[in-house]
Amino acid sequence: MIELIVGSKGKGKTKILLEKADKAIKEATGSVVYVDKSSQHMYELSNRIRLINVSGFPVNSEDGFVGFISGIISQDHDLEYMFLDSFLTVANLYGADITPIVEKLEELSEKYHVNFIVSISMDEHDLPEGCRKYVSVKL
Repeated sequence: MIELIVGSKGKGKTKILLEKADKAIKEATGSVVYVDKSSQHMYELSNRIRLINVSGFPVNSEDGFVGFISGIISQDHDLEYMFLDSFLTVANLYGADITPIVEKLEELSEKYHVNFIVSISMDEHDLPEGCRKYVSVKL
């Protein structure tokens, strides 16, 4: 499953993502990972959620990002939820069509049973048509 939380910068997407992560860790039987561009939210997350600061890794392209996410999945067979904050930044996708990478996340989700909850600094009407079906929250 993929859920997109969309809206302009500063609308509260991260707050919603943090709330969803907090709820997920209470209900999850597997592990939960939160991927962000910094460690800024470390103290807002449960210590049972693994925070990964992507800025410490050489993720410079769409393929690099998919490889990075695949590496996380391959190392944790109990992974149930992956929260991706600041998606356009961590995936290095500003100005690019996000459809192919969202489709790759969908494939990974189906194959490995990982739920992806993603915040995107983009209004729903600016999303590519193929991505709109994944929108769960629009701000």
